[in-house]
Amino acid sequence: MISAGQLRAARALIGMDQKTLAEAAGVSVQTIQRMEASENLVRGVVESLVKVIDALERLGIELINDAATSAIGGRGVRLKVSEAKLHKARDAATKGLPKKTSVDARGSGRARNV
Repeated sequence: MISAGQLRAARALIGMDQKTLAEAAGVSVQTIQRMEASENLVRGVVESLVKVIDALERLGIELINDAATSAIGGRGVRLKVSEAKLHKARDAATKGLPKKTSVDARGSGRARNV
């Protein structure tokens, strides 16, 4: 199982917003929002939870359970890949997603890739 705090911490470690994680996991943004709003352990459809955990693992996140060996105990997350591998994994997970655009800072109205 994964807690809501672990899910938020995992996203923060890999620098991913809810929308991008949802797309990488093949679930809706609302599913991620509900999971992160859970009181403690994430509640929801098991299939969706498995998809999110699999996506996090592909992106280099290791979930630490309550029973895992540690000096203090408790749940947590750990980044198990180097920054270079993280960027490759994130790129692979988001491949094919539309790029974000913004208006040119000079006000020309032309969109540019961000």
